[in-house]
Amino acid sequence: MNKQVRNAIPQRAAQSGFTLIELIVVIVILGILAATALPKFTDLSGDARVATLTAAGGAVKSAMAISHGEALVRGEAANATYGTTMEGTTINMVYGYPDAATIAAAAGLSTDDYAITQGPLTTATAETPVLATGQVAIQLKKDRKAGCAILYKQATSATNPATVSTSTVSLNNC
Repeated sequence: MNKQVRNAIPQRAAQSGFTLIELIVVIVILGILAATALPKFTDLSGDARVATLTAAGGAVKSAMAISHGEALVRGEAANATYGTTMEGTTINMVYGYPDAATIAAAAGLSTDDYAITQGPLTTATAETPVLATGQVAIQLKKDRKAGCAILYKQATSATNPATVSTSTVSLNNC
């Protein structure tokens, strides 16, 4: 009879879910993982700035090479100043290279993304470096730092070509 009584009483439903201890252990493990992974993600913003400016430096160098090649073909590389059109944009040329005022346009760099500061600029600030006449600094518009810039110096003669310096673009400076 005991068997019949036991079978007549409904069994308790089996418990499901996690215990408090299991939940605490999972939260601690997630906290440890987040603490070790978070610094890696925060460092990526500096890498992104360096990569973007390095790409802009490559665009400037390409624009220099293309425009100088065109000047050589046209026989205008020795001319002090003249104008040309690249991608529908008028570019002022100096001894076969784009001048400082139009190099960003020649390279296809937008003022929406980049801050273009043209020299002369005799006093450096936290955002801009010192610039000589005929020199331009190309920086990211957001988070500008004086040391984090591409420096373009226009040609000063037929034997002194334009130059691009990307040496300041590094994780230390950006």
